[in-house]
Amino acid sequence: MNRVLCSTGAIITKRNGRDFNLLREIVPHIACDGLEFMMYQSWHDQTGALKKVLSDFEVPVLHMTKQIGEWISQGNLADAQAMFRADCALAEAVQSKLLVLHLWSGQASDQHIERNIAAYPRLREIAEKHGLLLTVENVICNQRDPMARMRTLAEEYPDISFTFDTKMAAFHSQLEELYRPENAWLWPHIAHFHVNDYAGGHMDWAHMGVKQLGQGHIDFDRFFAFVPGMGYAGDFTCEATSVNEDGTIRYDELNASLGRIRGYEKEACQ
Repeated sequence: MNRVLCSTGAIITKRNGRDFNLLREIVPHIACDGLEFMMYQSWHDQTGALKKVLSDFEVPVLHMTKQIGEWISQGNLADAQAMFRADCALAEAVQSKLLVLHLWSGQASDQHIERNIAAYPRLREIAEKHGLLLTVENVICNQRDPMARMRTLAEEYPDISFTFDTKMAAFHSQLEELYRPENAWLWPHIAHFHVNDYAGGHMDWAHMGVKQLGQGHIDFDRFFAFVPGMGYAGDFTCEATSVNEDGTIRYDELNASLGRIRGYEKEACQ
């Protein structure tokens, strides 16, 4: 059965000081099979401490620093590659196997997509030297849309792997595109899923927050009924923020989302 992971981005936020040491206190209360560790730029001088904390947990997936894609978009390839290498070294040290990359990101987004596309093979080469599978996420665009960008990447690099985020797709009104037979080209490329709900409209920037399952309008019954037919055998990560204003965690809410994902998985295996 596919593993159900919790993103550390759902439990370590500005509201609790982005203190990764809190993982030792928080994670035992979460009903997940492991973590997707979300790396922040501000932690790059604390990798020694990070390794010690993460050694206590299963961390199958590492979500790379978001500035990597932004810097590539801006033309700052050298710094982007240096940060990418550092993330790869951390991922290898904590025995992760899969990387999630925002190949384009930030204000620049996909405005200079040709730079991002050209950078991909070198990044993949670095990842493979660390024994890691690099996946590119269908992150929000401000020029085109994620499906168009993924299609271009798949045409340029036929063996590329993607992380597909349900909320990111819904933001662009593209979750329906996943189910269309004419987009079957995409299915073999998906190596990881982010399972998050969305309560906004088409490119609704004012309501783009990540929601727990059931707090938005995504039809997860349909989604989980469809995914097994794709031949998908990877993991599912929940990223829905579960931190209160005072830094405490809404465990019941988060575990309800994780439990719902696990329930769908059990049904699929029966």
